[in-house]
Amino acid sequence: MPADLDPRLLRAFVAVAQELHFTRAAARLYVAQQALSRDVRRLERELGAELFVRTTRQVTLTGDGERLLPYARRVLRAQDELLAAFAPARPLLVDVNSPGLGTARRVLHRARELEPDLELMARYESGLTWAAGEVLAGRLDASFGRFAGLDPVLRAGLEQQPVRYEPMAVLLPRGHRLAGRDRVPLAELAGESVYAGDGNPRTPEWTDLARHLFEGRGIQVASPYPLAIGEEEFERVMAKTGNPILVVEEFPAMAGTVHRPLIDPVPLSPVSLVWRKGLVHPGLAALRRAAAQLGVEEGWLRRPAGGWIPATDLEAMNVHD
Repeated sequence: MPADLDPRLLRAFVAVAQELHFTRAAARLYVAQQALSRDVRRLERELGAELFVRTTRQVTLTGDGERLLPYARRVLRAQDELLAAFAPARPLLVDVNSPGLGTARRVLHRARELEPDLELMARYESGLTWAAGEVLAGRLDASFGRFAGLDPVLRAGLEQQPVRYEPMAVLLPRGHRLAGRDRVPLAELAGESVYAGDGNPRTPEWTDLARHLFEGRGIQVASPYPLAIGEEEFERVMAKTGNPILVVEEFPAMAGTVHRPLIDPVPLSPVSLVWRKGLVHPGLAALRRAAAQLGVEEGWLRRPAGGWIPATDLEAMNVHD
């Protein structure tokens, strides 16, 4: 038994134990697979124990691996907390999706009020799927969006805190047949093609939510459009196509359109605060407190009677820390 262990070896072990796949674990740690395998073998030699059973089809933990895992997690958590306590806090990079969206922006502003000496920097990645990859790569620290809509490989490296059930709405061209309504029943959209970001690699979780919502209601997801970057380009492309657009309650105004809440049922967009597993930063703690405060004050986690949400999302949103 060695006198001490390199924490890098424990990080390699924990990543493989969580993924049960060397290639995915290497991608998550941004190292070569050969280097990761070498670190795991070195740890096994130093401990004098086989930690994984490897076959051509699967990787599983041995009994010694199962026994080591909780100890390794505690050691790494303690190391991260020590470094966070004694190192000056770097800016926390927080993706708020796009400049006009209300939920993420309000949480960020409240966090800045709670911790005015910390630097929480906004970023605009326009979609949780894209942002999640940046979070795992360390180029972002946190984002907001539909956690259950992420690929399981992405979810495995992330943690989340439910923030809000946000009512959904539709943007209609001013001349649309439903533009005169104060609220739009979902049944009235039957026969329409509604734009929900189909083909946008940044937002597949949103398109997937729309497909769940439209299924069995005679509503089509509009075919992919050229990816429009920036408010002006988005407005131009949407005006050219003339399709209704699926949005959330606090989506910013867009020229040539009217914003109408959806009803019968009220569809809900599940919003979570999402961050990298193991991240320790006082700014993240401030974000979590801010989200919890606003959730209580605004009733963000109270679902309206008859509100619609997919079962998979409801399960994810029922996670409580």
